[in-house]
Amino acid sequence: MSNDPFKGIGNNLTGAVKDMLSITPHDTNLFDDGVVAIGLYITVGGTVKFTTSQGNARTVTVPDNFYLICSAKRVFATGTSATGIHALVS
Repeated sequence: MSNDPFKGIGNNLTGAVKDMLSITPHDTNLFDDGVVAIGLYITVGGTVKFTTSQGNARTVTVPDNFYLICSAKRVFATGTSATGIHALVS
């Protein structure tokens, strides 16, 4: 069983969030157990640098209590000022 919900799925992704994992940003570690999130919930806004399921590094600026709807498998410590980050897992 794969922990990547996007493996083998086309570009149109839908699905319910079944759990949330608290994320500690780290520059080299992926999320625990290789989980790929369908998005992130950010409690306190700022910049978020993350790696998508496709392996691309992205940086966005978000407000407080924001749902970032993009796959993610890592949130970097360097380049991230937002806090209270949670991975949305399907």
